[in-house]
Amino acid sequence: MTTQQRPVRADAIRNRAKILDAARAEIAARGPDVGMEVIAAAAGVAVGTLYRHFPTKTDLVGAVLAEYIEQITTEAEAALERVRGGASPLTVIVVFLHEVIRISAINKAAKSAAPALGAAANVDETRAAAALSELIDLGVAAGQIRPDLTVADIYVLISAAPLDQPEPVRERWAGLVLPCLTADAAHINLDEVARR
Repeated sequence: MTTQQRPVRADAIRNRAKILDAARAEIAARGPDVGMEVIAAAAGVAVGTLYRHFPTKTDLVGAVLAEYIEQITTEAEAALERVRGGASPLTVIVVFLHEVIRISAINKAAKSAAPALGAAANVDETRAAAALSELIDLGVAAGQIRPDLTVADIYVLISAAPLDQPEPVRERWAGLVLPCLTADAAHINLDEVARR
């Protein structure tokens, strides 16, 4: 005997999305101690609705993180498909990193609050890494990406971005840093430059 799962109602999906958006905004504005009632009010839902979706703030922040990781995964897989379709690997990687930095800035406060709340994303993070690894390989094979670039390097770049700064500052940072991904940049020996 099989049990049939009821489809999720459209209003429940909308409410969940509004709650996650409100949680991001309110944690950024008021800090991790913001009350669930404040988040519910900002989302335009009843407190009971919030608690039906997320019984604790830990669950709520975990869901925000899970959605963030899923967004990055979706972006990485879409980037890979664009390159497989013939787009320039370097251009695609730069566009991907700009988008991930934007998404990361939006989620920075929730990510910072997560350890104190004991929140975890509980999602598979290997899909994004696999897509990025293949994307890098295609860029190296095309002679556009430095051959020593790794997925870990991409994550370091994202974590080093000035996520707490306004968009123009983040864009300036990207313009200064992202050229280091190119194959040409791999040939620059900073020790030699310093000795000149």
